[in-house]
Amino acid sequence: MINRKNFSADFKAKVAVEAIKERKTIPEISSAYQVHSTQISHWKKQALVGIPAIFAQRQEKQAAQQEQEVGELYKQIGQLKVENDFLKKTAYRA
Repeated sequence: MINRKNFSADFKAKVAVEAIKERKTIPEISSAYQVHSTQISHWKKQALVGIPAIFAQRQEKQAAQQEQEVGELYKQIGQLKVENDFLKKTAYRA
């Protein structure tokens, strides 16, 4: 039976960032962290693929937040317009 090591996400990220920086070679990183070089290369690829998604999520959140703010502003504008029309009508009657 093979004992597989389970690595935390933080550990994987740390090793992947080290590989992305390229200050050390993959074999050097492999020795330092006691992880197979193939695994490090895989984590590096996963990190590089995932990075754009992080920024896309931020943009999507900002867009959704802006839509919500615009909706609230339109709601306020509508309410103020109704109140303004009502006040105009009552002012003409007096």
